Order: sequence, then C-alpha cells, then structure tokens
Amino acid sequence: MMSKGNYYVTTPIYYTNAKLHIGHTYTTVAADALARFKRFTGYDVKFLTGTDEHGQKIQEAAEKLGRTPQEHVDEMVKSITALWKTMDISHDVFIRTTDEKHKKGVQGIFQQLYDQGDIYKDFYEGYYCKPCESFWTQSQLEEDHGCPECGRTTEMAKEEAYFFKLSKYGDRLKKHFKEHPEICYPEARRKEMINNFLEPGLEDLCVSRTSFDWGIPVPFDKKHVIYVWFDAVCNYITALGYGEDQDKDFKKFWPANVHIVGKEIVRFHTIIWPAMLMALDLPLPEKVYGHGWILFAADKMSKSKGNVVYPEVLIERYGLDALKYFLLREFVFGQDGNYTNQTFITRLNADLSNDLGNLLSRTVAMVEKYNGGFIPQVGAMEEVDEELQQVLTSAASKVEEHMEDLQYHDALEEIWTVIGRTNKYIDETTPWVLAKDEKKKSRLDTVLRNLSESLRITAILLKPFMESTSKKIWKQLGLTEEMHWEDAKYFGKISGLIKVEKGDALFPRLDVKKEVELLEAENKKVAAAQQAAKDKEASMALGKEEQKAKGKSAEKATDKAPEESTMATIEDFAKLEFKTAKIIEAKAHPNADKLLVLQLQVGEETRQVVSGIAKDYKAEDLVGKDVILVANLKPVKLRGEISQGMILAASNEDKLVLGTLDGEIPSGTEVS
Repeated sequence: MMSKGNYYVTTPIYYTNAKLHIGHTYTTVAADALARFKRFTGYDVKFLTGTDEHGQKIQEAAEKLGRTPQEHVDEMVKSITALWKTMDISHDVFIRTTDEKHKKGVQGIFQQLYDQGDIYKDFYEGYYCKPCESFWTQSQLEEDHGCPECGRTTEMAKEEAYFFKLSKYGDRLKKHFKEHPEICYPEARRKEMINNFLEPGLEDLCVSRTSFDWGIPVPFDKKHVIYVWFDAVCNYITALGYGEDQDKDFKKFWPANVHIVGKEIVRFHTIIWPAMLMALDLPLPEKVYGHGWILFAADKMSKSKGNVVYPEVLIERYGLDALKYFLLREFVFGQDGNYTNQTFITRLNADLSNDLGNLLSRTVAMVEKYNGGFIPQVGAMEEVDEELQQVLTSAASKVEEHMEDLQYHDALEEIWTVIGRTNKYIDETTPWVLAKDEKKKSRLDTVLRNLSESLRITAILLKPFMESTSKKIWKQLGLTEEMHWEDAKYFGKISGLIKVEKGDALFPRLDVKKEVELLEAENKKVAAAQQAAKDKEASMALGKEEQKAKGKSAEKATDKAPEESTMATIEDFAKLEFKTAKIIEAKAHPNADKLLVLQLQVGEETRQVVSGIAKDYKAEDLVGKDVILVANLKPVKLRGEISQGMILAASNEDKLVLGTLDGEIPSGTEVS
C-alpha cells in the first residue's frame, strides 16, 4: 500500500525523579494508540518518547542517595524502559537528554540563538519554583510567593544568567494562536494561555543556571548550565537529527503533527517552545494537545498522598488490553477523569466481558453447533441484515474522524456501537430458533455469516487500541490473512472454507467486590515495597555520609558557626504574630487548581486564607483541623481571592504536611 504521508507524534519526555504511575501511562497509551492507528491506516509514522534527566531536583535527589546524577538517572531509566516494554509501547525513538547527540544538538541551538542576538547575558533576580523548575515574575505570582503551577513556596533566586528574548515573539505568537488554534487544544487550554500569558505580555526567559552543575553546559560559558526546560523541549528536533543530519528524519518528519502533553506543561509547549522555533526559523508543530489528569477520588495522583495507582498490578491481573481500553474509553481526552478500582472493574465486566467477550463466544459456539464449525456462505437476506451491514461498514470512517480529533473515547464508542448492534442482531434473528427448522437453513447461514463478518470488522477496528484482543478474535474466526484497515469498510470479505477455532474467554467475568478488595491490598503492598526500597537507599546514603565524616580530620569536622547574616534575632521573631486557628470551611479556589480557600476561626474573628495545599489535602478533610496562623501578614489577593495570613506547613519535593496542634486549645491563642 502506498504511504498516505509522514506522521510524527510525541509524548513529553518523562522526568526521572520517580516511578511512573497510571497518569504517565495514560499519556503514553494515548500517543501509542495514535501511532498504531496512523501506521495501520497507511502513514509512515515516527513515534517519540524518552526521559528528561537534567536539573536541580535530580542532582539533589542523587546526592541524598549517595549517587552521581548519572548513576541515578540510569537506574530510573531502567524502570521506565521496562514499563514501556511491559506495555508494548511501539515507540520508534527513545531519547535521553543525557545522550551525547541530544547534548550537542542543544548546545548548537543555544549557540545559534546567542549568535543572532536572541540570547543575551544579564543578571537574574526573581522567583524560582524548585519542584516545577520554573521561573516566575512577581506579577505572575500576583504578590504572593506561591508557585502558580503547584502552589508551593518559591525561592528568590539571584544569579548571573542568560536570557532568551521571549518578549520579542509575543505578537507573532498571538497571531499564530488566532490563525492556528490547533497550536493549543483543547479550547480551554488555549484561552488560559492567551489570557494568563500572551495578553498580559511575555517577559524574557532565564535560560541558564550557575547554582548547580547537573545540566548541559553553555557552549561558550562553562560555568553556566542550560535551563532544564530549554534543554527538554529541544528533544523533539534533536531526536530527528536537527543540526546533525537534516537530510533524513528531520526533513521528513518535522514539523510534528502532534505533541501530546499533560495540561500542567502546556505553557512550555505552546509558548516557550514555539517562540524558540520562531527564533530558529523553523516550522511550528501542527497541534499541541494538553490532556487532563487522571484523578483518584477527585484528587490528583501524588506519591506524597499515597493515592498513586501503578499500572503493573492491573496488567498482571487483567491483561494489558484491559488497561489500555479503560484508559482510552473511560476518560474524555482533554478533560480530567476520576479513577476508582470499582469503575475499572465495572467497565471491564460491562464492555469487555459482557459485550465483546460474549459476542465472540456465542458466535463461535453457534457456528460450531449449527454448521460444523465452518463459516457459511450468505443465504436468504432480510431488511435487518442490510441495517446491520450499514452500521458495520460505516464505522471505520467515523473512527478515522474521531482519531483526527484525538477523541479516543468517541472512537471506541463507535466500535462498541458495532458490537452493541451485533448483539441486538442476535436477539432479533434468534438463530437458535432458526436451527430448529431445516427449511430455514439458508436464513440461519446468513445470520451466522453476518455475525462472523461483524467480528471480522470489529477485530480490524480494535487493532490499534487492543492488538492482542484483535488477534485473538481473528484466530477464533479461523482467519489467517493479514489485517487491512480498508477491509473494515466492506462487507463480505470472508471467503473460502473457513473453520472457526473456539478459544478461551477473552475477558472472564469478575466479582467486583472481590477484585476491588484485592486491588486495594495489592496497591498497599506495592506502596510498602517502594517505601522499604526508599528507606534502604536513604540508609545506604546515610552510611556513605558517615564513612566520609569518619575520614575527615577533627579540624575539618569541627562545626563552623553560622554566618551572622543568616541568623535571626529575637527582635526579628517578635515582628511575627502566630495564633492558633481552627479551619471551619474549605473549598477549591475558583481560578486555581493548586489553591484552597480556607475560612479560619481565630478567637472571635473569622479569617480567609488562600493556601497552596490542594495537591496534598482534600478540602473536606481539612474542616476541624487546628493549625498555626501567621496572623499579621499584609493581606494579598491570590487569583482573585483575598488571603489574610498564612498557615504553617513543612514540605520537601515530595510531600507537604500542615503544622497542627497536639492537644485542645482555644482558637486565637498566641503561639510563642
């Protein structure tokens, strides 16, 4: 078959600081299904995924474990590549940002932009969020030090740095957003980028750091390393050989047809990355799709909350196709979706066991019972047969339309329309009744043939989404020829003497209550094993540090007095007023996913405080908690809501915990 053209699809490259969970799986399964679909329908596909391995967080994580950063990322990449193998991800390229090819490519891009005046040296002083590795201006923080992405406290950073002239491309970006709305899908994400960033005006972006060294060195100034996000987005072209061999993959596949990313990193992919491409005088990607999050009990999955679902448990028990089907069918791509174990098991029972599995087993059993196992030729036709054929032969084109819009849910719904109509056809034609009357053998043959044709078309339609299941259907139908997408658009492709081969049930029916309990227990085991491994690593790291300490001389081991400038005086402390407070109401911030709006009882007074703790606490779980309030801070407005103080919390890169009281004490009591 002649190629319909080239198609380039990418996932984000995953940050190597933690084990991947079902949310990362969602992104990759979506991209994989699209790549498989495009290959199957006649395109020459390049599917890219990989790992993002530089940055301050990784350097600090490695140091805590007593490893070099390279040793640390090498270990993380092993687990990621093993997961993609388990999930049969069909990527053509797996890129690591520690690859020499990528590093040289990024340095070449940085050098080019510097030489043409799009990168310049200055002094950076502003707010930096370490967990997000993002720079923010005071105006973006809206007078608060909380990161607008994750809600955690930012740090004031002050260092020499190189800047990219992002502001130079603001007008061109606005024009491109207007003329090519597909640069940022879905529409809600596009409006957010326009209203929050493009309309207020872009500021130049800090693109180098000197406070750590785990990154790609600036080629002409080795004391600087390139900002991790500048480094990361370049992977989409360095993976194609940009700057190295542009006569091959780069010229063939760029621009990307679609970057599939999570909604939290849309800004980097629809504003910063396109501006860099404009500066390089390169075409922009055709589409950037920022999908929603998979939530767990209406909250974002986070290992710090202990609500992470890992795919390995689900795959081992229910099979890879069951997980892929659930992820693509249950959630509307682009919107947040809520995962529960019960929803997962219920969906498997209803769609895979009842609808699809029963259709195959009933059809094969009837062919065996009523025609000796051979698929018969068409006999007498009726109106109901023509109606079924119309549904079957129109499905492929409808699936194509939905896949162009990345609406996997709708594509699979079209396939299940075929399955549902075929199940209804069985009830309408009652082949078990026809089999009792020898005069109706011709009619029975038509029904059995139509059922077999329906399953043939279903197998073809399912192949990009559930390949193993598709092959099992094909085998049970006794078909041996290669599948072709276009054959799903035609009825009557089964030819010759074909004998069915009854096999095991595709998806055995499950006891919902039993399976939910089992999954909860298994996830607890996985979490406990991971915590034990983490504790072991931490213990080993501590042992290494102790050995280092023993090797030092007594003179070097002597603690140095802290610098005078870092010490607070009692007068400094006395300026702050701490009071106990009780949370009497908590709700989500109307304009920020990471913030909660709290009402606090402080003695006789009620205070409103906006706090960036939504990632770690559910609103309903906070009511009744006694916390400590910094009561004399100047009120500020955070995303449109007044905040009259700050509640105390402790946090690291993985977890945030509120400072609460050990015992009963009236609200409004001074803390000293």
